[in-house]
Amino acid sequence: MEHAGGGGAALEIRGLRMVYRRGDAAVEAIAGLDLDVADREFVAIVGPSGCGKSTLLKLVTGLRQATSGRITLHGRPVAGPRPDVGIVFQSPVLFPWRTVLDNVLLPADVLKLPRAQYTDRAKELLELVGLGGFETMYPQELSGGMQQRAAIARALVHDAPLLLMDEPFGALDAMTREQMNLELQRIWAASRKTVVFITHSIAEAVFLADRIVVMSPRPGRILEIISNPMPRLRTMEDTLSPEFGAMVHHVRGLLGGGGTGAAL
Repeated sequence: MEHAGGGGAALEIRGLRMVYRRGDAAVEAIAGLDLDVADREFVAIVGPSGCGKSTLLKLVTGLRQATSGRITLHGRPVAGPRPDVGIVFQSPVLFPWRTVLDNVLLPADVLKLPRAQYTDRAKELLELVGLGGFETMYPQELSGGMQQRAAIARALVHDAPLLLMDEPFGALDAMTREQMNLELQRIWAASRKTVVFITHSIAEAVFLADRIVVMSPRPGRILEIISNPMPRLRTMEDTLSPEFGAMVHHVRGLLGGGGTGAAL
């Protein structure tokens, strides 16, 4: 399988299966999933609600253990939470009593990394995400988009090579979401992390990703993996092109007309 990332596989998933117990019933969330993500590649995962997208991310982080199958990250099995993974959730999850800078430094504090050294990196990242000058402010003083920028900086501060993002812009209004997509593309181009990005927005997936993974309804399987030939860096004008529209239409067709091609 060819990848757009330009390196070897950073993440390898083989035969992944996840079954939840609900009372006496067994609910299969993911069934026999195989996926490779290349080093420095940006992969978006789309699928209907309940198809196992968020479950997949939890398994990759090591927060949950799969029923069967194998996940390896840079050649090492994932057996629990790891410091080489950064996570951004739909909600920024910033601590209201910590300043923006202290929120960004949280992974360094948790991992007991040298604070002075990582303070310089945190300030550089805040500049990168457009929050230079906001270091001493508190989360409640920021807009939703600014809070999510801080959350992205926090996920990058300990230089984890893999960044997992679970619908990070789903709660934002359409205009802010569009701006955050442009910002994320710029940040990714500058940092060249490996990114696995979950979204309900087909248009968002097509705009951001090197490849789009389309999942089936539960139990989650991969219906198709689509390579995105559109050159980078992409602009909002590119979303009006016939090529962009054709890719959105194709993904929507795989989902049976479900999902959303809503504004980025």
